[in-house]
Amino acid sequence: MTVSNTLKTPVLVLGATSLIGGYLLDRLRAAGVDPVAVSRRPPPGEACWLDADLSDPHLEDGLPPVATVFSLSPIWLLPAALPALKARGMTRLVAFSSTSRFTKQASEVAEERAVAASLADAEAAVERFCASQGVAWTLLRPTLIYDEGHDGNVSRLASLIRRFGVLPLSGKGEGLRQPVHAEDLAIGALAAAIAPAAQNRAYDLVGGETLTYHAMATRVFEGLDRQPAVFSLPPALFSLMLKAAAPFLPGATAAM
Repeated sequence: MTVSNTLKTPVLVLGATSLIGGYLLDRLRAAGVDPVAVSRRPPPGEACWLDADLSDPHLEDGLPPVATVFSLSPIWLLPAALPALKARGMTRLVAFSSTSRFTKQASEVAEERAVAASLADAEAAVERFCASQGVAWTLLRPTLIYDEGHDGNVSRLASLIRRFGVLPLSGKGEGLRQPVHAEDLAIGALAAAIAPAAQNRAYDLVGGETLTYHAMATRVFEGLDRQPAVFSLPPALFSLMLKAAAPFLPGATAAM
């Protein structure tokens, strides 16, 4: 059974310029599906792209007919757009959230706790709407996403290593990570969209390995053909150093 014969069309991809978006669009086109991509900043000159904002109260006016929707945008933007999507014919929704919903619930950083709460609230709103409107939904929660040279996780780590040649860690770097590649997530999203068993369910999507942060950093050194130079600092000293390096690490916190 082929994708083109089982996927409900037309297909809309929200947040198509995200890390996962390019891979998903390629997979859909390879399967003989011509998706309409939506982004606030679509690539210039690209056909079948819409310049749209999910928070626009007149979103419905600019949308084409749609049956299947892939939402790659931050999930807290999605609930406000659901009535417009349903009005244009949506019957199947595959939306990305994040395992941060769980992992950041008890963070010592208030902003991270707020992110976890926003994710949980948005997921609940999506489920309620879909259940009331007869839309089959699937929620996908990735862990740390990477895409060589493009993500803000592994690629940022590689950038720091290239710049400084060494990588200090807070303590022993024993926190666990399960990095997952953006292309694998695109494959998973497409599989979920065509699988009846995935309807009205949520999945945590992780990579093939569980690594300590120290081991992940060592892998990055090796991938850059550099001798690993990872060393541990007492957490208090690391926090002071992080404050000094804040201009080079926007958004980074000691808790991370």
